Amino acid sequence: MIKEIVADAKDRMNKSVESLKSQMSKVRTGRAHPSILDSVMVPYYGVDTPLKQLANITVEDSRTLSITVFDKGSSGAVEKAILTSDLGLNPAAAGTVIRVPLPALTEERRKELVKVVRNEAEGGRVAVRNVRRDANNDIKELLKEKEITEDEERRAQEEIQKLTDEAVKRIDEFLAAKETELMEV
Repeated sequence: MIKEIVADAKDRMNKSVESLKSQMSKVRTGRAHPSILDSVMVPYYGVDTPLKQLANITVEDSRTLSITVFDKGSSGAVEKAILTSDLGLNPAAAGTVIRVPLPALTEERRKELVKVVRNEAEGGRVAVRNVRRDANNDIKELLKEKEITEDEERRAQEEIQKLTDEAVKRIDEFLAAKETELMEV
């Protein structure tokens, strides 16, 4: 029973860390990366479709994304979807290719993004601690129902604390890397 609780806690903590990483990858640094456009949805035959299913997105240079749309008739819709997204990008169609130049980040904007990233990281830490709390409550419930001994409870809580420390450490490492990436000029 304890192994199941610990395994569940480990799985949920890993999911929290991965979720945080995917959230942080959307925070734009100065460099072009295809994942910046992951959240763009394009109306395609009446259905909102992710851009990456309608086009090939490549990095042309460090500040430009190049989008080659599979269905040439939908290139106008793709351009409009990027323009109306909350990313603040201005695509430029050049024949069959759409180029998306990424503006350089100002120092002030970089500092704002660092605050956003730190806030996201704190949210990740809170999620991990909530998983720890839930697991510890489950273990205390087993102790209360006399299904485990106090020694088993203590060992299980120590193991869950180790998992929590590891997850928080991974979050902090990822945060430090992202902050460094953001502050590079």
